[in-house]
Amino acid sequence: MANLKDLKNRITSVTSTRKITKAMQMVAAAKLRRAQESAEAARPFAERMDVVLGNLARSVASSANAPKLLAGTGADQTHLLIVATAERGLCGGFNSSIAKLARVHAQKLEAEGKTVKILTIGKKGREQLKRDYSDMFISHVDQSALKRIGYADAQGVAEDVLARFNAGEFDVATVFFNRFQSVISQIPTAQQLIPAVFDDAADAPAVSYEYEPDEEGILADLLPRNLAVQLFRAMLENGASEQGARMSAMDNATRNAGDMIDKLTIQYNRSRQAAITNELIEIISGAEAL
Repeated sequence: MANLKDLKNRITSVTSTRKITKAMQMVAAAKLRRAQESAEAARPFAERMDVVLGNLARSVASSANAPKLLAGTGADQTHLLIVATAERGLCGGFNSSIAKLARVHAQKLEAEGKTVKILTIGKKGREQLKRDYSDMFISHVDQSALKRIGYADAQGVAEDVLARFNAGEFDVATVFFNRFQSVISQIPTAQQLIPAVFDDAADAPAVSYEYEPDEEGILADLLPRNLAVQLFRAMLENGASEQGARMSAMDNATRNAGDMIDKLTIQYNRSRQAAITNELIEIISGAEAL
């Protein structure tokens, strides 16, 4: 049985840990509201832009002048995986779920004989994929100094990806992130960015538009912007998901610490009572011996 001093030290240590996890939970809760509002505000714009570009894309799908970002390179050999995770841990399975989805996708591509390249956003995803795929890394985006994600940050990543695509470094690009649903639910998502893929709007009402300039010209201008918009949306979704996951994880840690303190306190009281009982028995035995 552990002595009283060890039990008391352990109770003090767990109590200090509970204070830290409770503080982290409160900080995550404060950050979550702003991050959630940003993610939800970006969704309508990104979805509407997706619809508009989808209508344009269907009208030029068979055109020989279709932009390269829409038509692709004509090959499907080299794939770029953009893995977006957090810079910090202590957020439950948030980072692991994204890395796992990217790992499964990479394994599938390798089994098909494809070439895989990886661009990471956030330190944790890079750390988890480094052991198996370090030779596939081509770039890393460090966000440790960012306090709040802005469109310019996503635009910088998009410009790097576009430059690599125009240089012929890959044929298909897919971004991996967590889509925020609620505090306890974040959905690991893989979204193909290049060639651009749009949702089928077969159920939408048929509307005829006339564009000036032509559809090819508009797509050539909007598709690079859409890449930045979709990356920005993914990063905002990640930001909200990270804070939600951290809030939930720290709440669970705080509860577990409380349960451990209760168990240790009971054990401490029993040990203390046993020690007092033994001392009384020794005193009584000594008195009777006299």
